[in-house]
Amino acid sequence: MIKPITKSIDLGDGRSITIETGKLAKQADGSVTLRMGDTFLLATVTTAKEANPGVDFMPLTVEYKEKFASFGRFPGGFMRREGRASDSEILVSRLIDRALRPLFPDDYHAETFVNVTLFSSNGQDMPDALAGLAASAALAVSDIPFNGPISEVRVARIDGQFCINPTFDELKKADIDIMVAATLDNIMMVEGEMKEVSEADMLEAIKFAHEAIKPQCQAQIELMELCGTTVKREYNHEENDEDLRKDVWEKCYDKVYAVAASCNPNKHQRAENFGAVLTEYKETFTEEELAEKESLIKKYYHEVEKEAMRRSILDEGKRLDGRKTTEIRPIWSEVDYLPGTHGSAIFTRGETQSLTTVTLGTKLDEKIIDDVLNNTKERFLLHYNFPPFSTGDARPQRGVGRREIGHGNLALRALKPMIPTDYPYVIRVVSDILESNGSSSMATVCAGTLALMDAGVQIKKPVTGIAMGLISENKGTNFAVLSDILGDEDHLGDMDFKVCGTKDGITATQMDIKVDGLSYEILEKALNQAREGRLHIMDKVLETLPAPRPDLKPNAPRIEVIIIAKDFIGAVIGPGGKIIQGIQEETGATITIEEIDGYGRVEISATNKASIEAAMAKVKGIVAVPEIGEVYEAKVRSIMPYGAFCEFLPGKDGLLHISEISWDRIETMEESGLKEGDMIEVKLVDIDQRSGKIKLSRKALLPRPPRPERKVEKKPNDNSGQE
Repeated sequence: MIKPITKSIDLGDGRSITIETGKLAKQADGSVTLRMGDTFLLATVTTAKEANPGVDFMPLTVEYKEKFASFGRFPGGFMRREGRASDSEILVSRLIDRALRPLFPDDYHAETFVNVTLFSSNGQDMPDALAGLAASAALAVSDIPFNGPISEVRVARIDGQFCINPTFDELKKADIDIMVAATLDNIMMVEGEMKEVSEADMLEAIKFAHEAIKPQCQAQIELMELCGTTVKREYNHEENDEDLRKDVWEKCYDKVYAVAASCNPNKHQRAENFGAVLTEYKETFTEEELAEKESLIKKYYHEVEKEAMRRSILDEGKRLDGRKTTEIRPIWSEVDYLPGTHGSAIFTRGETQSLTTVTLGTKLDEKIIDDVLNNTKERFLLHYNFPPFSTGDARPQRGVGRREIGHGNLALRALKPMIPTDYPYVIRVVSDILESNGSSSMATVCAGTLALMDAGVQIKKPVTGIAMGLISENKGTNFAVLSDILGDEDHLGDMDFKVCGTKDGITATQMDIKVDGLSYEILEKALNQAREGRLHIMDKVLETLPAPRPDLKPNAPRIEVIIIAKDFIGAVIGPGGKIIQGIQEETGATITIEEIDGYGRVEISATNKASIEAAMAKVKGIVAVPEIGEVYEAKVRSIMPYGAFCEFLPGKDGLLHISEISWDRIETMEESGLKEGDMIEVKLVDIDQRSGKIKLSRKALLPRPPRPERKVEKKPNDNSGQE
């Protein structure tokens, strides 16, 4: 029997986490199981012994998967087996990846695969908050070089109190929900959503998370010592030529710095100018020399370009496009651009542009989510598309990648809190990025706000977003925080910090740190500077459209909702759906009905008001309770020798007896003049308490004719026999 190595972490609230290694998946370079209550994860990591030729980056792949068996469920679909990763699995994979990737050595280029699998769950504890810890622990017990360990926790604020790794039910009551990843010393990643909280509250939540992460990192260090993996493998994935590096720096740096400090606002012209310096340098080599050294020349030139850009900002305060560190690029926007949509907007900031549309739908358009631990329906959808032409790339557009899913999710989290509660429409927002040079996800938030208002969605408040950058050196002692970063400033900088919110607080955020030594002082400055920029962008957005339109577009569906008693749901649907289908065919409206909290929610939609009113009248008629003395418009359904059966409410018939048709005496129904299909007014005069039969009267609504005067003949006096 194998004796595994275990390490426990006390969370201080009655829960504990147990990490175990040496029992499962022993052929992986590193593997651990992580258990908290009934939640059980397996994390493995494998890496190639050598890097592939020509690779000068970290080829890391992170996969997070949830087994349906973990919660006793069958997968949906025809095949009844797990398929491609769901959006939620991709989002968790990104959370792990973004925390781990910056901590691999810069010169480690071997293909590395991290797999985290959920094998058991109680349906309450949230496994995504444990996945990052499991992945880091697998790296810790391996000999793979890694500058960790890290851990991830979820912080929620519930009733004013912060808590770590809440349950699904607890999270529903939270006004802050963020995931934080960190090492013992530094914050690495933040992502989450809030209900208009202040910058100070967010910073406090991050600090609270870091205090919870520190003992989890310490436990991994102790686990490494128990496993004897504190010393990592040796590797040599780079071949360098120091003389060539020195030559590139000496001959290119001043020219590159001049381009960086020239403050050219045009992205492609800057790229051409940087490229011209490289081309000029490469012309000093023969074709044979270039064939041997070109890859190293490009590598060293990239180092020169990065340093020149950073020095220009830190030493002279000059950004690549000439802006000050707090300055936002020029903004213009437009609404109602596409005539056939329910709402549309263009938002352009500098060289980043989003064309966003809004489509309003009915309950039938809800997205069905069939994840392992989330089997619900979604009424607010946001999709983000990033075609290659937006950056001038000549390549085919394939499917939606992880980046698109992640950026779309951030924009969704920013806007969703501002959708009115119980809004009857299903909403789909689609952002197509037409140009990109930094922060297209934040352009999506701004364009999404405008498109929603253009569609007549009465959002609570407009939302805007901004991406912040950082250039720092000497462990953050010298730094510059950049507002509204360019693509190059993101690529060559030390931080990408996106903040979204209303004028009253933050609704969503995403932060990735690429350096050690990010202090809370820098974070606080970045948050406050982001607020100033966000409010500046808000003013520009509201200049275009200051408030939601008062009504929907003419081509948008109209929806009315009526709440009915649970007992009437079956009556509205009818046997085999006969009643509801009949109403839809007759009125042209679409009707959906569902039970919520013991009531029936009936949603009626159509493209015109008349159809909705007609369908609404019929539904109200079905759920109406017949009352004695009430007058109804009834339809003659059938003629019998003794009277007519009339439908006075949908699905409710009563007998109009032959004697109740007219004040005049009618011998046969032919004399009444009634025929099937006639519409007549009737009065409900009686309901038999025993049988429930309903008696109707038409003559009760007709004026009663005056009775004919009776002629009394006066008899002559008969005085015979009288004296």
